[in-house]
Formats: sequence, C-alpha cells, structure tokens
Amino acid sequence: MRADKVVVIGQGYVGLPLAIRAVEAGMTVVGIDLDPVRVKRLSVGDSYVEDIAAERLGRALGTRRFQPSTDYADAAGFDVCVISVPTPLRDGTPDLSYVQRAGEAIAPLIRPGCTVILESTTYPGTTEELLRPLLEAGSGLQTPGDFHLGYSPERIDPGNSTWRLENTPKVVAGTDADALANVQRFYDRIVETTVPVGSTRVAELTKLLENTFRQVNIALINEMALFAHGLGVDVWEAIDAAATKPFGYLPFRPGPGVGGHCLPIDPCYLSWQVKRTLGRQFRFVDLASDINHAMPEHVVQRLVLGLNHRGRSIRGSRLIQVGLAYKKNTGDLRDSPAVEVAQRLCRLGAQVRVVEPYADAQHIPAGVSLVDLTEPEVRAADGVLVVTDHDELDYHLIERASTYVFDTRRRCTGDNVELL
Repeated sequence: MRADKVVVIGQGYVGLPLAIRAVEAGMTVVGIDLDPVRVKRLSVGDSYVEDIAAERLGRALGTRRFQPSTDYADAAGFDVCVISVPTPLRDGTPDLSYVQRAGEAIAPLIRPGCTVILESTTYPGTTEELLRPLLEAGSGLQTPGDFHLGYSPERIDPGNSTWRLENTPKVVAGTDADALANVQRFYDRIVETTVPVGSTRVAELTKLLENTFRQVNIALINEMALFAHGLGVDVWEAIDAAATKPFGYLPFRPGPGVGGHCLPIDPCYLSWQVKRTLGRQFRFVDLASDINHAMPEHVVQRLVLGLNHRGRSIRGSRLIQVGLAYKKNTGDLRDSPAVEVAQRLCRLGAQVRVVEPYADAQHIPAGVSLVDLTEPEVRAADGVLVVTDHDELDYHLIERASTYVFDTRRRCTGDNVELL
C-alpha cells in the first residue's frame, strides 16, 4: 500500500505538523478541522502553530497537495486516515466524544485496503474496543480483512527545535500483522525511525507510561523544592550537583505546575482505566497529580509572602508576570499553570501585567493587561514573577530594573531575586 491520499482529522498541535510533513513526503493531504476559523487561516497560509512557520505552510499550499477543509466529503477516496483529535478529561473522566465523532464521520468513506490510524492519547483498549466497532458499523467492512486499523501515539513537543516530528522515533501498532505493516509503511515515509510494538494496547500504554513518568518525577522535584525551601537549602544547586552522576539519575527541575494536553491529563487516563477495570487506585499518579495541581497556589503564596517582607500588600500591587504559556517558546495556553497563577493574583486584587510574546491577544484571560518587557514597565512594578521562561526575553533587564523578582524557572540571579 502506497499512501497517495492522506486525511488528517484535527489540525492542531499534533495534526497540522503531521499533515504538512506528509505533504513534504510527496503525499496529497486533506486536513480536516471543524473550526472554520482555523481552516480559513490555514487556507491563506496563516499558521497558528509555532512549529509550522507561515513559510512552510505556504510551501505546502503551493504544491496544491494540501487542502484544509471542514467538509468530510473532501476525504473521499483516502488511502490513510489519521485521527488526531483532542481527548480531554471531563470531571476526571476521559471524554472520547471527539474520537467517536471522527470515527463515525470517516467510516462511510472507508474502502477495502485503506488504513485508519488513531493518534489521540487514550487508555489501552480504545482502538479496538471503541473505534473499531464504529468504523465497522459505519463502513459495512471488517478489520482484519477488508481494511487496516492501527494506533501510533503522538510525540509532538511544541517549541522543541531539536526533536521534531521527523526525527523523533515513532511507535507504531496494528490490530494484526497486515495492519502493522501498513501503518509502519506510512510512517516510514514521514519519520526517520519507526518502533513497531505487538499490539495497539501496548502502543496506547506507551504514551501513558511516558507522560506518567514525567508527571511523577516532576511532582517529586516540586515537593522536594517546597521542603528544601523550608529547610533553607538551595534545591537548584542540589539538582545540578546530582546531575553530575553519570548513572541512575535523571535531572528534573521544579516549576509552577504542569500544563498542555499531556501531563495534566494522560496519567489520569491511566489512573481512570486502572480504577474502572481493576478496582484499584493508582496511588503514584493520584499523588503526583495532587502535588502538581497545587503548585500554582504555592507560587502565589510565595509571591504574597515575598511582597509582605518588602512592605507591600498583594492587593493593589502592580505586578509583571512573565509568561502565560505552559512551556517556553510556545503560545500554548492549554491547562497552563501560568494562567491559573494570573487569575489567582487578579482575584487577590493585584494589577497583573503579562509579558507573553507568543500567545494571541484574544486568548489572554480577562483581568490582565498584555505589555512588552521594557525597563519603564519593570521599574514601575512592585514585583516581577517569572512563570514561563521564553528564551527571547531579556532577563538581565529584569534583574537590573526590578526591586523584587520571584523566579519559578531559575532564569534570574541577584540579591533581589528569590527562587522557587
């Protein structure tokens, strides 16, 4: 099977890079997204995903092999369909409605010999237990036999210029040997390395394992930072020292919490599935989630104490918060702890002025002002809070012009700087 026509359902942080990369590999791609604003922007070469520059999007459009669309009819005749839609949590329960609707919409267009691949993060069993029956019912075809079905967890890291889609190893799986072969053949044209595994359940668990590992270790170091501060120990220096050990240790660093789609959500999928299926608590996951979700409140409390020690009340204080995105060098505000910090400060009566060079102004939360990082702004502030440490910002200016800096990312130094 050679994928001549590819459909990518969902044109967000995962789907758009995949669609553009497939075009670059010589395929004809229809990018389906039900948001007409997104599709309109893509159609005129206006990228809303930092990893896809406007020039790169423009080149893909120039080939006439990339078609953004809101209409599933444009997907007719596809060889490969990749589903990369959101899988959020609703009150602690996985919401697979986007996967379900995508499956129902694409099922009537399935032809013998084509391949459907799920990339959305989910719990083990989703591909075979939820998606497969939908596709079979809607198409009248069967898998294995008539069409191929597989799973490949996304490993997109927004803002990472070193590890991109094409050079990050891609885990691939199919519901049978033929499906695996077709899934692997497709991704072999897009990425440098594919890693086949024995079942879609293993592939689904792989993604949850990766992010649960990060969630647990981030929670460990966040709690370590809290206790180290109380004990009067520089946790950052201890981390640097521990990182010199060449075996048995991986350095994680504290921060204001976790955000994005992966870390706050993926481990909870695993915890939910364990409880539903086995009737047991995944205690590591639950504890790690509690610790990381509490970090924004801790950051605010530390800032309040820092201002109090300098004779300032949080109410009425003029503050500059550096960053709203959940990670540096992106404008991704999904579940960002920085947004929660800003909102908490506003509720306490602070005047919050945010420096955020990546996020669209229309996505800035109510109650905060968007400003540039200038010396007059910093000098006029009662304090500067560094939450998201975008590389392009001038931290020496912050050190020089501010009377008080609370830095959750260790980008600033000086007598006026307090670290998380």
